[in-house]
Amino acid sequence: IARENDDSKRISIFCSACQQTIYPYHLLYHKKTHKALTLLGFASPQRKTDNKTLLAQRQKLISKLTKIPKYSETHRQKIDYSFEFLMDNHTPTSYCDLANINNPITFKEVNNSLIKALAICQDKNSTWQGDMEDRFIVLNNYGNRSDTCFLGLVDGSHGVTAAETVAAELPLLFLDQLAQTDSSYKKGKDEQQILDSFATVIKADYREKEKIFSEKPGNDKTNKTNTYEWIHKAYAKSFWRMDRLLRLGRNEVSKVRWSGCSVVTCLVERIPSEEADGTEEEERKHSENTTHSPSARTAKGVAGLLHIANIGNAHAVLCKNGKSHCLSKEHSTSNVSERERILQNGGNISINEPGGLVEGYLRTTRGLGHHGDPVLKRSVIPVPHTISVPIDDTCQFLILASNGLWEVLDYNEVLALTLTTFTRYLRMYESVQQNGTSPYVCQYLMPLTEDNLNDSKAIKDVQNGIEILYSNTDIIFCDKLASYAGQELLKTVSPVGSKPLPQFEEDTKTYPSNCKSQTAGRGRVTAETLYNNAASYVSEQLVKTALAAGSRDNITILIVLLNGCNKI
Repeated sequence: IARENDDSKRISIFCSACQQTIYPYHLLYHKKTHKALTLLGFASPQRKTDNKTLLAQRQKLISKLTKIPKYSETHRQKIDYSFEFLMDNHTPTSYCDLANINNPITFKEVNNSLIKALAICQDKNSTWQGDMEDRFIVLNNYGNRSDTCFLGLVDGSHGVTAAETVAAELPLLFLDQLAQTDSSYKKGKDEQQILDSFATVIKADYREKEKIFSEKPGNDKTNKTNTYEWIHKAYAKSFWRMDRLLRLGRNEVSKVRWSGCSVVTCLVERIPSEEADGTEEEERKHSENTTHSPSARTAKGVAGLLHIANIGNAHAVLCKNGKSHCLSKEHSTSNVSERERILQNGGNISINEPGGLVEGYLRTTRGLGHHGDPVLKRSVIPVPHTISVPIDDTCQFLILASNGLWEVLDYNEVLALTLTTFTRYLRMYESVQQNGTSPYVCQYLMPLTEDNLNDSKAIKDVQNGIEILYSNTDIIFCDKLASYAGQELLKTVSPVGSKPLPQFEEDTKTYPSNCKSQTAGRGRVTAETLYNNAASYVSEQLVKTALAAGSRDNITILIVLLNGCNKI
């Protein structure tokens, strides 16, 4: 943490390669330096190498290369590019002033006792992208079940059509599969009507192919080791059907290159506490139905479950006890097993990009859509990676993010940055309680509503002019302290006969920065508001960091604060 007044200048990243602390706007140059040094054959991640050593190493590599019978001109060019990059001795700018986030932060209320807060922050990355092709999914009381929600993030490519269709229809297809196995998942009339309309597309011959997802249950050992296999099959079948619906080409513009998308989804469900206290008879019945129940018995102390499915390069990372756990799999040409699968099935991978492109067009090896090109679609399959993970009070954060974040930061760097920004926000909040605060932290301590977040002028006013006066548990927002001289704004006890101070609640409107009422904006920051604002603060800083680090893709980050975050 360095500098004052602006978080984008204060936040730093711990490089996972060399263990150095790097500012986000230095990260792109820093990682390019690592890559160039590695390609030139330097084992350790050196930061400074004199020109004579670089020249000698380049000549040594080229000499070895020319002796190989099958001479690679491409590899020779990479050596020269790396050498020239290091010789130029690029000096990164001292600070890169970031533009405001194009899309406002979105709060989503989730009635789930496993989740303290949830926020989504997006940026189109207008420097490199013309359209915002990412979409997100947040469904509360999923399947008409309390303490169950469905989260998702869809990273569109070559158009937004597929992403929009998947965000609208995939949750319905998955719910339909869950309801067929577990009767506790209920479908509404409108949902059923939409599903019935798909029957004209999912015909008998297609259903015959789906039998692969409905194989007979395995032996007892299989059931015990993979209790939630039925959920994984439900995911696989819903992704399979979703891809079939995208073959219709609804709303597609191009006749050849149809849009596609990467997807990461998460079903969050709480395990009923009664299970641990049930009678022997209930336990026996429960064990008999283990294969078909999403609330199957788990280890003691486990509060809930995350059922993750991903396809493509959208990923989910869980922070547990301060350590990162990637819950998804990379489906791109950088994955060796994926490359082998494509090549063995007769596909082609070009070498004009790092890792290569499938049929010279696409980096992802799995995804939904891309039906306009039958040759490409032969290699890009709609098969998701699935996993079920128990969560308890040691689980702190869940992060779903599109490729715009992961192309510049790895999982450990994202985790370190999340912990840094979250603890920083808590320190700012504590400073308000103890010593008052500065205008700089005001925007995160005010209860924010969607209307307020859409008002860029109001936010700018807040950043530039608001002063916060703190007394006891009341935070008072006003514009110019001098204009209120002589007025008793800091009374912690209301005069007799006066109305009690209003408390901020979820539906409370945020007062504008130019407070015209003496008591306007006065209230208490509740725990719910604190965590909501903390989630928005962290998600925004992650987006800003990705932009500063040189991301060239749309960026969408969905962050979930789990119960364990209060122990940080």
